[in-house]
Amino acid sequence: MLFFGGDYNPEQWPEEVWAEDVALMRQAGVNIATVGVFSWSNLEPEPGRYEFGWLDRVLDRLHEGGVRVALATPTASPPPWFTLAHPEAMPAGADGIRLTHGSRDTYCVSAPAYRAAARNIAERLAERYAHHPALAMWHVHNEYGTDCRCDTTAAAFRAWLEKRHGDLDALNESWTTAFWSQRYSGWAQITPPRATQYLPNPAQVLDFRRFLSDELLGAYVEQRDLLRAANPDVPVTTNFVQGGWVSVDHARWAAEVDVVAVDHYPDDAGPGAEEETAFAGDLARGWGGGSWLLMETAPNLIYTRGRMHAKEPGRLTRHSLGYVARGSRGAMYFQWRQPRGGAELFHSALVPHAGPDSPVFREAIGLGRTLRGLAPVASALPPLAQVALTWDAPSWWALQAPALPSADIDYPGAVRQAHRALFRAKIQTDFVFPGVSTDLGSYRLIVVPHLYLVSDEAAAAFRDYVAAGGHLVVTYLSGIAEPDTRIRLGGYPGAFREVLGVRVVEWHPQPADATFALDDGTPVSRWIERVETAGALTVSRYADGPLAGAPAVTRHRYGQGSAWYVSTCFSDDGLRALLTRIATEAGVEPVLPGLPDQVEAVRRGDLMFLFNHGITPVRVGEVTIPAGGVRFIPAR
Repeated sequence: MLFFGGDYNPEQWPEEVWAEDVALMRQAGVNIATVGVFSWSNLEPEPGRYEFGWLDRVLDRLHEGGVRVALATPTASPPPWFTLAHPEAMPAGADGIRLTHGSRDTYCVSAPAYRAAARNIAERLAERYAHHPALAMWHVHNEYGTDCRCDTTAAAFRAWLEKRHGDLDALNESWTTAFWSQRYSGWAQITPPRATQYLPNPAQVLDFRRFLSDELLGAYVEQRDLLRAANPDVPVTTNFVQGGWVSVDHARWAAEVDVVAVDHYPDDAGPGAEEETAFAGDLARGWGGGSWLLMETAPNLIYTRGRMHAKEPGRLTRHSLGYVARGSRGAMYFQWRQPRGGAELFHSALVPHAGPDSPVFREAIGLGRTLRGLAPVASALPPLAQVALTWDAPSWWALQAPALPSADIDYPGAVRQAHRALFRAKIQTDFVFPGVSTDLGSYRLIVVPHLYLVSDEAAAAFRDYVAAGGHLVVTYLSGIAEPDTRIRLGGYPGAFREVLGVRVVEWHPQPADATFALDDGTPVSRWIERVETAGALTVSRYADGPLAGAPAVTRHRYGQGSAWYVSTCFSDDGLRALLTRIATEAGVEPVLPGLPDQVEAVRRGDLMFLFNHGITPVRVGEVTIPAGGVRFIPAR
């Protein structure tokens, strides 16, 4: 069975609406509802006084209607009484000012009172519902990522640092505290990164992001263990969310959840939405080891920067099946019914303000029918791809520092561009995670964009991969620093110099609108470097600009494989051409050769999903795919 449903908030509606909800869920084929995510104040209206009667009735009604439940612990939004009783548990910003109640995520994850209250409400829910027949899984919290810089957090941070570094001498060395007279002589002198006169210490900032990831994980694990103890047969998860503000290393969290669950909201109303869907699905599949679950997405809207875009007919289906093709165990949405009030009263929903007589609900009925027909693929996984991309949260965090050589550095943008180039070349892509993934040898080609932080162990793994016959593509800003942000000396790209056979002696970041050409006519921009070859062959050179005649792209034979270095920023078309060339040399084949540009093919199990992202019908073999439609054929 593939899951189909989403967040259901019955506490926001009178009970007479509940019967209609279940009837509409049955009509659409909904088989799972996430319940209780933001219901703490309804479940525990006063400290120690619980109101479970309404939730009993909701779960019983859903069970009678054939709808299973992902029951949430509501700990992302403590109720007002908790805030009043424990003001010290409110989060403080970098300026030291505590926030006030009135939104969600109003908590300090290190506050003992918050952690105790969170465990308590989770335990009460476990005692009451761990064996309820509707229960399909536990959904802990919501979108972990809240930041706090208060004194309680400072104490927890210091304890984490002492465990990580062992002693102050090691910390001072790791953080290079000799710079600007920052050397610490006592643990009590260390605080979280807070507002300061000028630039913060980047190693301190990075360690704090790592600390937050571990501290938030500890809060999750406390609840998970309580829920597992109540009924070990019910899987436990939490929903991963992406964003530059999120201090969670999901690649390392993945081992702690029973199923990787991901929230994803594309923010491009054009063709980029389909490319973002593919990227998110491939990344989630990497975290989940092949299988994962789309826990939230917007069914009928795309939230672009500054406005909401209504999805065109068929796009809800196409996006949903795109996730399923890439290994999701179903398609779930935020949310079931659009609310009448509250901060997100215009958020997307399967049942909008217009009601069930609406385009989105009519399409949902058809999608539910399609997902039921795809039940046989639920137990199948997408095959291992021939190409992998690297993804590394600490490198992303490090490249958010304020004192970098260019303000245009964009770690996720670089990874997404590489994925986009492969997507447009019809090449299926996996993700690997330096320091976590171990089986690099399964891939013919690995692309490494902006992997700024590289440990000695990870560098050795990539060298061994190439020596054994692998093909490696490394872009600028990779291998520059050790995991504590200390620069690798001797020339860039530090950790990769040997395998790449190059040495970069100068960076020349350029204005965003500056463009140059390579000697083969390919346009490049934003970033150029003075590259010296040390065994590598020059594939292309800069044809103009300050580095005219210098190597731009190189190739180095290393052992049985080859390693390419890309020292500049290509356009999407240029990068697609380059990666297609390298993939061909590596023996990589498209998922389905000969497809038109607007058609995407993804294999899962014995089925090939064919997506027409264009505005006209197209024929593939014996199958005609309507404009914006999806068809399925047996995989060869």
